[in-house]
Amino acid sequence: MGSIEVQALKGVSLEIEEGEFVCIAGRSGSGKTTLMNIIGLIDNFDRGSLVINGCAIKNQSRKELAKLRREFIGFIFQSFNLLPVLNVFENVEIPLIIAKKGNKEERRQRVNYLLEEVELADRSGHIPAELSGGQQQRVAVARALVTKPRIVIADEPTANLDSATGEKVLSLMKKINREEKTTFIFSTHDSDIWKMADKIIFLHDGLIKEGKPY
Repeated sequence: MGSIEVQALKGVSLEIEEGEFVCIAGRSGSGKTTLMNIIGLIDNFDRGSLVINGCAIKNQSRKELAKLRREFIGFIFQSFNLLPVLNVFENVEIPLIIAKKGNKEERRQRVNYLLEEVELADRSGHIPAELSGGQQQRVAVARALVTKPRIVIADEPTANLDSATGEKVLSLMKKINREEKTTFIFSTHDSDIWKMADKIIFLHDGLIKEGKPY
């Protein structure tokens, strides 16, 4: 920030196995969003190394990083980030079109399968403004999974949902984690959700901390 250097992460070292359901926990400012953005190839890092699916991330161009994101990573944002002019089906389908995966019929089958999984098949023609917050988040989950990514990054995916809807969204993520062996890395402040994780990484002031973060 200007002439002030903020060290968001300080010597963090960790390994996440394929198919794990991992929670990154910590207070606001602990560095968890920065860590997830680095894993998701959104933010750069100054020192150290990052290896995803056997690929060392170092000095790739923006175009190369975008290609890796398309191939390996899906994102679920707490603000949903659905395209308001597209209906539910189109919002879920668009990553397949961008990645040039499948023909029209193959895309249709994949999108309809996921809409069934998130219990929104009857809403496929609706635009986001016609959906509740929980429904929009379930569309975002389907969109993140449509390309069959190896990793899904979910930053506070239940922050804008009531507890019952949030639990349902997390249960859906856990179900797909088991069935499709997708690695999920998500952040949350909710200690009730930590029990669903295979592994919990506690961050405090940019450092991995043993035990509970607070």
